[in-house]
Amino acid sequence: MKQITAVIKPFKLDEVREGLAELGVSGLTVTEVKGFGRQKGHTELYRGAEYVVDFLPKIKVEVVVKDEDVDRCIDAILRAAKTGKIGDGKIFVTAIEQVVRIRTGETDDAAI
Repeated sequence: MKQITAVIKPFKLDEVREGLAELGVSGLTVTEVKGFGRQKGHTELYRGAEYVVDFLPKIKVEVVVKDEDVDRCIDAILRAAKTGKIGDGKIFVTAIEQVVRIRTGETDDAAI
């Protein structure tokens, strides 16, 4: 099993969720986060004063899938989240050793 973590632009969340749902991904976790990469920050004007916004709002989407579903899920996220502009985000894939569904005690593939 693998955990796919995608950090995306907030307005792309619905498209990413729909793309994963089409593949049969039944659950995901979404977190509002802030950060920066190459995009750095940007300056804004507020009441005549200019200030730097260092951390930009992003959305972190996390899903756990079977090993054989990883590439299809990554492709779906890429298609849905890509704008072609700086700040589109990143996708991280990490190994998951064990999953346990608290309600039933099911483990691993049966639990996701």
